[in-house]
Amino acid sequence: MKANPFYGNNIPKALIPREYIVTYKVSNLWRVELINYWRMLYTIKGDQVEVICFVLDVIDHKEYDKKFGYKKK
Repeated sequence: MKANPFYGNNIPKALIPREYIVTYKVSNLWRVELINYWRMLYTIKGDQVEVICFVLDVIDHKEYDKKFGYKKK
């Protein structure tokens, strides 16, 4: 992430959980898929001079599905 802050997959703004908008005031959210179905969620804040990445969560697949409102079939 240090070399490429846009490494992860961008989550569409409409799908960003309200929890992150209220708590962290995020306007963008990125996801990196880790081993064993874990996910790392982060946001990018900054301007042309400096880009700062904040890791918001590292969660397992079950918690990720719950946070984003996905249901089992």
